[in-house]
Amino acid sequence: MPSPRMTEDEIWSFVTDSHTGIMTTLRRDGSPVSLPLWFVCLDRQIYCRTRGKKLDRIRHDSRASFLVESGLKWAELKAAHLSGIAEIVDLDADLAQRFNEETARKYASFRTTSEEMPSETAEHYRRSIGGVVRFTPTGKILNWDNAKLQ
Repeated sequence: MPSPRMTEDEIWSFVTDSHTGIMTTLRRDGSPVSLPLWFVCLDRQIYCRTRGKKLDRIRHDSRASFLVESGLKWAELKAAHLSGIAEIVDLDADLAQRFNEETARKYASFRTTSEEMPSETAEHYRRSIGGVVRFTPTGKILNWDNAKLQ
């Protein structure tokens, strides 16, 4: 029977090209919080710009997981689940440029401008202080691509 497992290169290609990821961080009591976010993959690490309580949770406990998935029918199901460490980082000039270019490549056509948002929402985003999170996978990456079983 064929295996649904992806190769390392297939995993990283899938992660890099996925639109939305689900990052799970831990509350102080240890309970998980899983939230969707936009992200970029650079050098087999995941970067995202975020704000709010997610940053507080990462400061308190850097353990996290990251999931990307796709497919509607069973034969199309594909996923990669990574466990690792999340940390708030300052990007050097080169990494910041790569981050911004990859973010624009993936998401420029999906963004909502401030003018298109309700004024309270736009103001909230203007006032919110955020940061860049780097997620570094540790250990084995759980993965499957059911299309390989056909």
